[in-house]
Amino acid sequence: MQTSRNGYEPPKWSVALTALAGLLLAGGCQNGHGRQAAPAPVPEVATVKVSMESVALDTELPGRTSAYLAAEIRPQVNGIIQKRLFTEGSSVRAGQALYQIDPAPFQANLDNAKAAVAKAEANLASIRSRAERFKELLPEKAVSQQDYDDAAAALKMTEADIEYWKAMVRTARINLGYTRITAPISGRIGKSNVTEGALATAQQPTPLSTIQQLDTVYVDVPQSTTDLLRLKRSLEGGRLNQGGANQKKVRLFLEDGSEYPLAGTLQFRDVTVDPTTASVILRVVFPNPKGVLLPGMFVRAVVREGIKEKAILIPQQAVSRDPKGNPLTLVVDAGDKVSQRMLTLDRAIGDKWLVTAGLESGDRVIVEGMQKVRPGASVRAVPFEAAKSK
Repeated sequence: MQTSRNGYEPPKWSVALTALAGLLLAGGCQNGHGRQAAPAPVPEVATVKVSMESVALDTELPGRTSAYLAAEIRPQVNGIIQKRLFTEGSSVRAGQALYQIDPAPFQANLDNAKAAVAKAEANLASIRSRAERFKELLPEKAVSQQDYDDAAAALKMTEADIEYWKAMVRTARINLGYTRITAPISGRIGKSNVTEGALATAQQPTPLSTIQQLDTVYVDVPQSTTDLLRLKRSLEGGRLNQGGANQKKVRLFLEDGSEYPLAGTLQFRDVTVDPTTASVILRVVFPNPKGVLLPGMFVRAVVREGIKEKAILIPQQAVSRDPKGNPLTLVVDAGDKVSQRMLTLDRAIGDKWLVTAGLESGDRVIVEGMQKVRPGASVRAVPFEAAKSK
């Protein structure tokens, strides 16, 4: 290392910095006058090509099950329960005896009515004969008109008494039959609300028991009037087709999330709106041969709205949101430039969104690589399926 003329020797670190600056300056000159710096690479994005397809539109609605037929067992006469003739929770058939009410007072009423009929019929013969004799003697003035009228009136009264007591016999027989309470329908009977020795009263508010037919069950599903009006507009506008063999078929999911194996049939849509919920009831009938569905269960029904013939579906990951929450996506145009599209979404179908506005058939929607690009940037687009297979 050399010293300056005045004898000053520079420090070692100063010499090193001077050498480093020279190297950097030499490199800069080489880049400026020699080979140019390589341009930034064009980002690669994975896209899907939008196409029209036919899509079945379903709506999932909550609902509850109810018995296909239900009958509350109530007594029709007053009396003491003598016997319960069924096993709680068992299957019963229509006409099977369920309870026996003490029949003694009703049998006595029937016997009394029968005796009254016999008594009236016993008097009828003599009263009729008297009336007929008075009728024969009346032209000869052997009896007065008043005597004949009294005899004829007595005959009619006796005949009326006979009809009255016959009616009382029928009423007593009916009431006696009511002491044996039978099943009005076939089905499964629940627990008994009374025991032997309890007093039963006619038309009492608390049923003795309840029978429910469960081979087939109803599922009542509320649908909002907003959805109903939207569906009606879609049908009238031709955007939805309700034709097809499976239009009235309904799928069912149970409380544990499992799908019920048998499909139901949409029976009718109610015409009255519930003012408290602004909804109408859809009634669906489901077969229930194994008794899986019980009345009162909470279920989810998937109802077919119709078929959308020209639907656009894009993967959910291709949709993002602006700060206001509006959905948007990025597409690649014919010049491989990125542009932004605002979307109108209908619903999620599986892992895709149903798009009703914002895209057209043939558009290339970016599915992967959205974070690397901005609107107006140039990109290299590759098919999304090809990108996933790499």
